[in-house]
Order: sequence, then structure tokens, then C-alpha cells
Amino acid sequence: MAGSILCAGNCTLRNVPNLVDIKRMGQILTSLGVKLQQDGNVLEINAQDINPTEAPYDVVSQLRASFFVIGPLLTRLGTARVPLPGGCAIGARPVDLHVRGLQAMGANVSIEDGIVHANLVGNKRRLQGTNIYLDYPSVGATETILMAATLAEGETKIENAAQEPEIVDLANFCNQMGAKVIGAGTNTITIQGVGELNSVDYNVIPDRIEAGTFLVAGAITHSEITLTSVIPKHLAPVIAKLNEIGCHIVAEEEEGNIFGGNIKSKRLRIIPGELNGTDIETLPYPGFPTDMQAQFTALLSISKGNSVISETVFENRLRHVAELQRMGTNIRVKGNHAIVQGVPFISGAPVMATDLRASAALVLAGLAAQGKTTVHGLHHLDRGYENLETKLCSLGARLERIIPTNN
Repeated sequence: MAGSILCAGNCTLRNVPNLVDIKRMGQILTSLGVKLQQDGNVLEINAQDINPTEAPYDVVSQLRASFFVIGPLLTRLGTARVPLPGGCAIGARPVDLHVRGLQAMGANVSIEDGIVHANLVGNKRRLQGTNIYLDYPSVGATETILMAATLAEGETKIENAAQEPEIVDLANFCNQMGAKVIGAGTNTITIQGVGELNSVDYNVIPDRIEAGTFLVAGAITHSEITLTSVIPKHLAPVIAKLNEIGCHIVAEEEEGNIFGGNIKSKRLRIIPGELNGTDIETLPYPGFPTDMQAQFTALLSISKGNSVISETVFENRLRHVAELQRMGTNIRVKGNHAIVQGVPFISGAPVMATDLRASAALVLAGLAAQGKTTVHGLHHLDRGYENLETKLCSLGARLERIIPTNN
């Protein structure tokens, strides 16, 4: 959605979920003069009349992805003003890599009163291509620099770039608009700047984290589940760990459904087995995703034997452990490690979601628990899952969303 700012024409995005974060990003784009219209899972975007007006802080403070507009705004208009972002409180996620990348391309960037101001220096009308080495393979910084470089003058090379599938998807999206991006999915991405980008009709790749969450739902409830429109390569570390734990994952051919170029989706079927503990360490892609850590913590809590989960990406991403302990799990936290001793069963309890993925983990734990579980804080869940309860109920789960009534 942020990348659509790069194009002065119409952009059509397909396979767009109905999420709170999508609506918030839409509010931010609308505040910048972008016209949006969503029909089901199709989003029409026209950024012909954008302006560098400051994005609304009350929305930006709830959505980290809002900061992604700074690169496209700066490279297309020569100026941008964006408040520092918010999002889940899972640890420090500074924007210094974004800022240093834009500065290396010739931008003047300053932060005043929580607002990031960026503009071109002197008489320059375009950002300047350059070589940028990222101290850490940040997904956000890679995406910000990649988008800014598409309309820069000359060649930009990003070294130690993030390799996540979402980076490849963004590069494919830009390339279909006429950008010249090569190397996405490797640790070195090269972008040759062009004068302008054109309209595009683009299929967004399926959400690997939602797919992984449903695979864990099958494992934790000992249920055979089939998922459609999945790209197995994107789930390689998740599939490997599920196989290691004792499940069997089968990939089956699927007709059609082409996402992000020539990538063909498949069906994935999980055949659960006896669950055994394993060790997990979160790492940047292609390592085990931090966004699946909470779900696996819930799964390993009822898996036979001992497990150690090491969270190396975000320092505050083990807060769900305290809520899982309320359900009778045997988990100890030491620094960035969770030591899990599997128990035969867990019990339902009232629990509070602490972030997006923690909310999904608590729902999964509730499905496996004996008795009733009430999960509070579903505003986190709705940021990243579309109608999760409806999909789970279609599989036979017994759960309902209770809408509070105002007396």
C-alpha cells in the first residue's frame, strides 16, 4: 500500500485481507490525498494527487508500517513528514536504519518533537543512488530503501538486506510498475532508478504467518487440516519444526492461483502425530520467524519432553508466557529464553493478549485446553487475522466472539 505512492496512476491490489491494520494504513494514505476503494479483497489505489501533509499521529502511533510511507513520499515529492511509528509493544524497533539509508541517498533527515522530517538537499530533484550496508537485515529498512531507490538517480545497492518473502513480493510489485530491482530474496539487492512508475494490477502473496498459525492449530488439537493457496517455501522453517515435533506435512498440487509473478501456490495438509519437544531459535528469514514463536510456545507447552525457545529478534516477545502459565503450563523465562516442560494437559482460564501473535497463541491454547478459556484484548488479534474465529468454527472449533454491550 505504501509502495503505491510511487505511482501517479491507478494501482489494483488483490488478495488484500480485511484487517484493522489495512484500514489504518488506508486512513494514513487518505490523509496524504490518496484515493482508495476496497471491494472485498480487492483494493483500488490512486495516488495521483498526493501531498506531503503530515500523517495523523493518532493512527501512526498504532501502526508501525505507517512509517513505510516516508521513502515513497521523499523519492516522489522530495519531502516527507512522518511521526515516529507505534505498533505492538514487543521491543525496541528503532528507525535509525531507515534514516541512515535515506541520508546516504542524499536526504536531509531530522527528528523534532517525534516527527521525522526528510527533504532533498540543495537543488537536487531526486535522491542519489549509492551503496548501503545495513548493520542488521531489517525488513522495514530494506523496504524503505528499496522503495526510495526505485525513483532515485543512478544505482542503489543494499547489502546485508533482509531476505523475507515480503521483500521479494514488494520488489515484484515495483518491477511490474516498471522499476528495475534485482536480487530481492538474497542479501544483496540492486535497484536502478527510473524516471517514473506505471499503473499495476497485482496479486499479493498469501500470508505465511496466518498459514503457519493454522498448521499449529491442527497440531495442537490433533486435527488433520488442509490449507489452500499456500507457498510452502515461505513456510520451510515452520514445516521443518512441525515435522520434527511429530507431525507430517504434505504439499499437494493446486490449480491456478499465481501469486507475485511465477510463484505457484499449493495445498498443505497437516497430519498430526505424537507431539515431542524441540528447541527453537528465532532468526531473520530464512530462519524460524519470530512471528511464529508465540504459537509454537503454546504447542510445545503440551508436547512431551523439554523444549528451549530462544527469542533473538525482539526482547519483549515472551510476555505471553505469563498468560500461558495461568492455563497450567510449565514454562520458565530466563532472559530471552523460555524453558518449556511439556504437561499432559492445560486448563481453560481468562487470559489477556499482549500483542498480535500472542493473541493467536492464546486462542490456540484455548482450543487445546480442558474447560473454558476467555481471551481478552482481541484488538491485537484483529490487526493480523481476518475472521479467525469464523475460520476455526468452520473446522469444528467451539468458540465465539463476545461483543461488549454499553449499559
